[in-house]
Amino acid sequence: QIWELTLFGCLSHRGLLLLITLSSAQTRGDNIARCTMNDGFGMYCPTTCGVTDYMLKYFTITNEQVEQMEQDLESIANVTQDAEDRVVHIKDSMAVAQKSYAPGTTTNLNPSDIYIKKSSSMLDDILRFEKTIIAQEQQIEELQNLISSNERRMADLKTLSLQLQHRCSEPCKDSVEIQPITGTDCQDVANKGATTSGLYFVKPGKDKEQFLVYCEIDSFGRGFTVIQRRRDGTVDFRKDWIQYREGFGYLSQDDTTEFWLGNEKIHLLTTSSQMPTVLRIELVDWQGNKRYADYNMFRIGSEADKYRLTYGFYYGGDAGDAFDGFDFGTDPSDKFYTSHNGMQFSTYDSDNDRYQGNCAEQEGSGWWMNRCHAAHLNGKYYRGGEYTAKDGEQGIDNGIVWVTWHSRWYSLKETTMKLIPLSRLTAGGQTTGVKQFGGLE
Repeated sequence: QIWELTLFGCLSHRGLLLLITLSSAQTRGDNIARCTMNDGFGMYCPTTCGVTDYMLKYFTITNEQVEQMEQDLESIANVTQDAEDRVVHIKDSMAVAQKSYAPGTTTNLNPSDIYIKKSSSMLDDILRFEKTIIAQEQQIEELQNLISSNERRMADLKTLSLQLQHRCSEPCKDSVEIQPITGTDCQDVANKGATTSGLYFVKPGKDKEQFLVYCEIDSFGRGFTVIQRRRDGTVDFRKDWIQYREGFGYLSQDDTTEFWLGNEKIHLLTTSSQMPTVLRIELVDWQGNKRYADYNMFRIGSEADKYRLTYGFYYGGDAGDAFDGFDFGTDPSDKFYTSHNGMQFSTYDSDNDRYQGNCAEQEGSGWWMNRCHAAHLNGKYYRGGEYTAKDGEQGIDNGIVWVTWHSRWYSLKETTMKLIPLSRLTAGGQTTGVKQFGGLE
């Protein structure tokens, strides 16, 4: 499943992660082939409850080993003290012997000289042995400090393990709330009584399994199924064919994240009903201005047809009809070769456009490319809006573009693509359907 929810489990305790380096994190990401854990959405519980038992067992074994080490250290200390006593005794004996047989005395005999020399050599060995003992004592002290530190860590570990055991004894709760009502799409969910925007499971008529979507439900009882969201550039939209087919990014209950729902899901949502579907596109620029465009009888074909985009006609809006192409003034065929109606979907690894090259490869994203575009909502995220040919790949206008509002060298700040049955679109009037984006109003 491509979507990851914010599920905080028992292993979310950061203190525990600082204490043990052997724990591993489940990686996850956009698809099976390439997964990276960078979203901060947490892990699942109670899979880590077994970790608590392991920690407690590990603590018992380690505690026994620490006690054995302490006993060994005590034995070493006793041996060291005995060796020091022997060294002192030998030194005192040698001092007395040297005074008794010092050169120049009347009792000085050749055998005694030999004995003194041997004794001096022995004393030198003893002094070296004493230095060795001192060095060993320092090492023992360092080891004792290390043991004390480990004992403190083990005590902390035991405390955390008990806390973890207590937490895992309670039923785990998802931090993300999925609404209980289900339907064929978000309008069906709203028809069944849902009044709150959030995460819902839907199952179009042709689908075998339900899947998660973000439903935007307004005060008029209209339920929009959101299929794309750009907000802050946190999600890279340079993805391959499989990722665009399955979907990528993250769904969130507070609608603060970026995502592409997935071409296969969009295909099912737009072809499972006899009722015409309207695609509403909502745009926000970097000055906080908002525009929208509606397209009636919107459909996405099957994968066999490369998820071809078709629509009946431009239904209205104040953003202009960029899907119909645009005359840039460089060639009489500009408008024809930048229209999007009837275009197949292209990615860098699946070139289905009308260009001799690969538009998706140059643009760095997936889209219904012609040769190449007048609208491109999956483009590169440029902060501030304005960008130049030097910023784009190979001098290409690869930003988030809607040329009937801003020029091709202006990248929009936020975009939304969402679906609703035609019969419900005008329930609250055309302009009331434009959502007030994150903090702008």
